[in-house]
Amino acid sequence: MDSRVIAVAISGGIDSLAAGLLIRQQTQKVFGIHFLTGYEPEKTDIPSIEKQLGFKIFTVDLTEEFQRSVVDYFISTYLKGQTPNPCLICNHTIKFGSLLSHAAKLGADYLATGHYARVVNPISFPKRNIPVPWLEKAADHLKDQSYFLSRLSPRTLNRIIFPLAEYTKEQVRQMVEAKGLTPVHARESQDICFINQDNFSQFILKQTGISPRAGDIQDMDGKTVGRHQGLFSFTVGQRKGINCPAPKAYYVKQITPETNTLHVCFKPDLYQQGMPVEQVIWNDPESPPPLSGMNLMTRIRYGHKEAPSVLTVHEKTDGIFSGHVVFDTPQGAITPGQAAVFYKGNRVLGSGIIK
Repeated sequence: MDSRVIAVAISGGIDSLAAGLLIRQQTQKVFGIHFLTGYEPEKTDIPSIEKQLGFKIFTVDLTEEFQRSVVDYFISTYLKGQTPNPCLICNHTIKFGSLLSHAAKLGADYLATGHYARVVNPISFPKRNIPVPWLEKAADHLKDQSYFLSRLSPRTLNRIIFPLAEYTKEQVRQMVEAKGLTPVHARESQDICFINQDNFSQFILKQTGISPRAGDIQDMDGKTVGRHQGLFSFTVGQRKGINCPAPKAYYVKQITPETNTLHVCFKPDLYQQGMPVEQVIWNDPESPPPLSGMNLMTRIRYGHKEAPSVLTVHEKTDGIFSGHVVFDTPQGAITPGQAAVFYKGNRVLGSGIIK
């Protein structure tokens, strides 16, 4: 580290605590920054974290931005019959958008976070004033969060530090314990942070005040096999909650808000060879978007193992790319609204939203 100032995003969990510890060991020019979403189940004990890490932590209120950019997006996408990924949107607009801007206003040159990912090898390209870094998977592939960070631009990555990039989760736990540090939020939730105790449909009902509408459940032949009590209780690939008697279990194949219809199928029918993508962001500084097709690996959700595929993109007149992915072998439960993230080895080339 040199004389530049580092802000550390502090949530109160073990990962942000470890990130703060590692940055503090490398520089005295460090402060913390904690942000409010308006959906916190409990107040974070900032004074306790300040005492443990030995630096000042500022709190910024991002409740309006979070509601507008993340929660409203989540609800509107669900109401369109798609399944959004709010964590990916939060990283793009809040953590590395609004929070990064606030950190800069407080004097920070960089923002460090407890994400498991790598910012790799900035390269200076001709006629460019700044180095062009790229994103890669973390050393701990089980905790790797590059999927959720895939829509960050090189310009944003150039201002980010991921101190946990080379650590496994177990090493992080051991490090924090060895220093006698105690997270103020011991439980690590894998759920969406703003849902809390509700399920998706309950949350949407509370936020919007709309009433769920019952509608038809149809099979692949268009035959009505049952009734649902509200479309936004379902997502593509879901098995539970359909409650229609059949020789084999039904899965959600498609959601059609226009007719208020839930389309179901048997498990083999969930698999498809390809998918359209929109809002494609291409972050590989060494090659242009693949207008003529490119062999790469595509991940269609966080828990999915990326699969061999060919991506072809088409540039629209406004500079926004759309495209199409064809897999070598059919993939199951491809879900509109989720992100498709494109990899070459450990390297993130870009991402799009499944259409």
